[in-house]
Amino acid sequence: MSQVIPSTTPLRAFKDHTDAICAVAVFPDRRQMVTGSSDKTLRLWDLRTGAMLKKMEGHRNLVLSLAVSRDGQIIASGDVSGELIAWHGETGEPLTQPIKAHSAHIFSLDFSPDGTVLTTGSADGTMKLWNTKTWKPQGNPIQCGWVCCVRYSPSGELLAIATGGNIGIYNSGSRGLVAKFKGHTSLAWTPDGTRLISGGTEVDPTIREWDISTWQQVGDPWTGHTHRTLSISIHPASTHVASASEDNHVRLWRLSDRQTIAIFQHSGWAACVTFSMDGKHILSGGEDKMISEWEVPRVALPEDPPQEPESKAQVSDSKIFAMNTSTRNACIAGDLSTAEEIFTQEINADASNFNSYANRSLVMARRDDWDNALDDAIKSITIQPSLTGYISQGIALCGKGQVRDARIAFDLASMFTNEDSKIVHFLLLIKAIMLFNGDQREEGISLVQGLAAACPNNDTLACCVVEAYLYVQLGINALNGGRHDEAADHFTAAVKSSVFPSKSDIHSTYDDLVVLFGWDLKSLWQNGHRKWCDALRRAGRHEEAVKSYRFMMDICDENTKASCLDWSNAFTQEYGAPYIANGDAALAASDYDKAIELYSAAIDLHFASDTIFANRSKARSEKMLWEDALLDAQKVIELNPSSYVGYQVKHVALCGAQRYDEAIVAFQMMLVKLDSAYDMKIRKLREQYVCPSEAEGVIRKVIDVECNTALLRLLNTATGLLCEREAQISAFKRSTEYNELLLPLMTKHPDIRTERIADVVVTYFRYAMLSHRWEGTEPLLHDIKDKVVYELEAAGGLVKLQSFCRLACKAGYHWAWVDSCCIDQQNNVELQKSLNTMFSWYHDSALTAVYLSDVPPSSEPGALAKSAWNTRGWTVPEFLAPKVIRFYQQDWSLYLGDESPNHKESVKIMDELEDATGIDTRALAAFQPGMRDAREKLQWASTRVTTVPEDIAYSLFGIFGVQLPILYGENKQRALGRLLQEIVAQSGDITALDWVGLPSTFNSCLPADISSYAAPPSTLPSISEDEILTAVSSLRNTMAVESASRLYDRLENMSAPRFANCRLRLPCIAFRVTELRRRRGPAHDTHLTYGVKADGLHDLQITTEETLNQFSRTRPARQTFFLVRPWDRRLLEQPKILELPAFADDGSDAESLGYWSEPESPLDDSPGGSPVEQGLGDSESHTRALRLMVRLGQPFSAFLLAQQPGGEYKRIASDHDIVAQVKDVTSVHNKMDVKTLEIL
Repeated sequence: MSQVIPSTTPLRAFKDHTDAICAVAVFPDRRQMVTGSSDKTLRLWDLRTGAMLKKMEGHRNLVLSLAVSRDGQIIASGDVSGELIAWHGETGEPLTQPIKAHSAHIFSLDFSPDGTVLTTGSADGTMKLWNTKTWKPQGNPIQCGWVCCVRYSPSGELLAIATGGNIGIYNSGSRGLVAKFKGHTSLAWTPDGTRLISGGTEVDPTIREWDISTWQQVGDPWTGHTHRTLSISIHPASTHVASASEDNHVRLWRLSDRQTIAIFQHSGWAACVTFSMDGKHILSGGEDKMISEWEVPRVALPEDPPQEPESKAQVSDSKIFAMNTSTRNACIAGDLSTAEEIFTQEINADASNFNSYANRSLVMARRDDWDNALDDAIKSITIQPSLTGYISQGIALCGKGQVRDARIAFDLASMFTNEDSKIVHFLLLIKAIMLFNGDQREEGISLVQGLAAACPNNDTLACCVVEAYLYVQLGINALNGGRHDEAADHFTAAVKSSVFPSKSDIHSTYDDLVVLFGWDLKSLWQNGHRKWCDALRRAGRHEEAVKSYRFMMDICDENTKASCLDWSNAFTQEYGAPYIANGDAALAASDYDKAIELYSAAIDLHFASDTIFANRSKARSEKMLWEDALLDAQKVIELNPSSYVGYQVKHVALCGAQRYDEAIVAFQMMLVKLDSAYDMKIRKLREQYVCPSEAEGVIRKVIDVECNTALLRLLNTATGLLCEREAQISAFKRSTEYNELLLPLMTKHPDIRTERIADVVVTYFRYAMLSHRWEGTEPLLHDIKDKVVYELEAAGGLVKLQSFCRLACKAGYHWAWVDSCCIDQQNNVELQKSLNTMFSWYHDSALTAVYLSDVPPSSEPGALAKSAWNTRGWTVPEFLAPKVIRFYQQDWSLYLGDESPNHKESVKIMDELEDATGIDTRALAAFQPGMRDAREKLQWASTRVTTVPEDIAYSLFGIFGVQLPILYGENKQRALGRLLQEIVAQSGDITALDWVGLPSTFNSCLPADISSYAAPPSTLPSISEDEILTAVSSLRNTMAVESASRLYDRLENMSAPRFANCRLRLPCIAFRVTELRRRRGPAHDTHLTYGVKADGLHDLQITTEETLNQFSRTRPARQTFFLVRPWDRRLLEQPKILELPAFADDGSDAESLGYWSEPESPLDDSPGGSPVEQGLGDSESHTRALRLMVRLGQPFSAFLLAQQPGGEYKRIASDHDIVAQVKDVTSVHNKMDVKTLEIL
């Protein structure tokens, strides 16, 4: 074959899409075309003018596939995100919202031939079937691997599924696998259903043809394409195949020899192709963003069928009988006398007119005058043998019972057919009829059926009509003989063989049958069906009788219905009432399927009222057949518009269909009808309901309570929009959850309590939060406000934001929060509120996702500890506060592949985090904010860094449960100082004063930097209980117990530390420094070392950067120095106060009670004033006092304080802990000065 030159110039181009076209389909009416594109839209086109009729928007992603139902009423389209939309075929308006049909690309769609089912195939490995009325899935998905193409066979019995490497053939009804073989990725059935064509892959770019009887390949593969075939289409006449390929070519193949006869070239890859309905044009599209229309070469078009030569025997409209119009009409009308008279006149006028003798013979046969009929037939044949003559002879002989001779006559008649197949066909039909009339009934019917099967190109409709008439005659005979079952079977056979509708005109061919036999073909259909119903009824086969009646009424025209009205009324009256009664009983028994069946039977019998439609609507709603229930409800409203019932059942159906806005309108209409009812009982029903606004008010109150402390802004994970509080509530009002609360509330449903509403509200408003390290350009509020996050260009921090929102959405959360864009950084009031409540927001989150941007996929354990995220200040509260947390790697896969729902329950991850942070796993898993163990919490944050210096302090507000003003610009010393001041002031915990390093300008008792807490507190020697008891026993003999008791009383009544306005009032035991001398150190050392002596203490040394005035007892200084022991009430060994939960319902913080209790009375040093002595015996009181003395004798961490000109004191910072110890515990109480000093 010579090489085919590609055509590059289409007849015309359909341009409007802005991206590649992936799918195209032509409507059955040949007038319109629909296309789907990567630009996320579909477009409807006028094929005649080329105009774009409708731009169909609704998809949020690339449209990959589409299909048009066989009646052109529905368009379906699928996109790369797995969403499906159904559209109205005529208007292009959406019939559904986007349906999340699959979790991945929908590559292919196809409607069943009857349009009731849509099949979808996806890259998620499943094929699903969808009911096109409800748009709900039918049955379970078929798990078949990556689906590239799905195609129904022309009959709808089989479903072919291409999965890349294999083709699976399934029974569409049972879903059973019929066959499976190696194949391709694109499919098409030939219109006759005998062949399946498949298009190749990148590896095998051929086209193959499959025989469905064996599922074996037919012939050799078709070669020509060099890349993958994306689409295949079959010519309407089954003569040619068109294929679109990534090689930029559309090829036209001849099916008979599998040769390419035309090539059409695109400028880019071709993705889709189809034929016009008349087969004269090819429409294809792809990367070039347009549909090209190509002319099919004339050589490929099927030739017009040759015209049948006219038979010489044809006269007027008949090929069989030479009659003038008047005699023919007389025969058809049954006016046999007129017909006989005319034929007799013709014979008298011309005795050699053989046609007139033959025609008069037929008239005689109609009158059962067989002798005269045979005489006239013989005369006709004697004058001139002819087709009509032998036909009339055969009919007469059959009438006389001479069947054998009749057969010979019909055989002779065949000699005069001029080999005209239609005349031969009709002659054999006449022979079959006459055999039937001659009591050869089975033979006659068999001959008719054989004719229909053997001569499919001839008039099979005539065979069906004759067969139906013969079965009707058998049925009438059986019915008259009382054989009702037999009659019913004959009428059933008649109906099944009759294919012409009741309103069809009778063709001239059938007029010939009327001329011959006087049949009333025009009423055959009606009589056959009526007698079928009557026979079934008399046979007691009532269910079949009703089905036959419904079948008749469904397909007959209005004239036929009018002509059998009386019979129809009688039939429905007989059956309708029992169906309704039984339907009511089934509904009461909750047998909804049976109720629907019975009500449907009554309705099909046209024996139904608005009550029946209402009851069927209720039953259908119980079966969740919402659309059907809605149709019934609408019918109720049409039949009885003043009743509330129609709107009541409509409301229920709309609720079930989740069309809530319409449901509320229906509900309001129901209330109107109840309010305006004349019947008092009906009006009283109004008390069962509340108006929608009242029900909405109940829900709104719960929302306001439950969301009182909710976040100011949240990202809607479904829409990608940033929503403030009212927008969040509006989204809730549009949700299924809201309406499932609202609708029962309107009906005063007893199960809808405030607790249930609160549960639904809390569940809906659950949110996921992101913990991450800010990097580069993070999207801020103004970057995403009023924009769809998913539609923004994926760059920089937006990629992270989009990925997090998708993750939250997939996890089932409606809302997500990210610090960078959900807070208005320019609004100081909002910023302050946000930072002060952020800890509780994280605590209340349903999920906190930690994104480790520097941890690559499949990392080994230890990567979390090394992540930069683990060095940031703000991340400490972000992993302590949440109840549920999950760690994600760079590609958003789970860290260590840990699929557990909460990584706080993962031993491996928590152990790693404990090693990295120094925080005990128990605290990591169930942290409670508060003041307790303040020094330890400060150590957790001591190595952390923040971009803004003050944030190191602000990030700890939530951990300690404090709320303070956020004052950016105040410097980090003041920010940390305010926090530490609050900790000491609220709790009295002085462990925050235990640090080494430089002092803060805020207060000298506080460090300049949080890193001063990095070193653990100094470890002092401990004393065992046995040692304490031994020491107490010794003290009883060497020390005045009363002195110890007085000291105990004074210390017990000491007030708690007070910290305000940068001044610390510190209760302490002060030891006056009597000597301060500088010691010689290394020349290069910047620190100064001093020897210190104090009354009652062992001598010690301190090292500091400060230069101090030296003095001694002999050379006293004007400035007073004290070594002080900050007073710690734990030394009293009093019972601990129980601590309340950190998130107590009343908002109290047990740790704010601290370790201090306020004195109930002023300090009282007098004997007997001790609360200890009042509550205990003297012995126990003395023992406790002595135990205190023993503890005071142990080494302790001391502060060196220097008095300032105003009388206040300043702490002298040391570069290591100052550890002091009393010399003699028995006499030291005289040197202990218990006082409260004010420190700057």
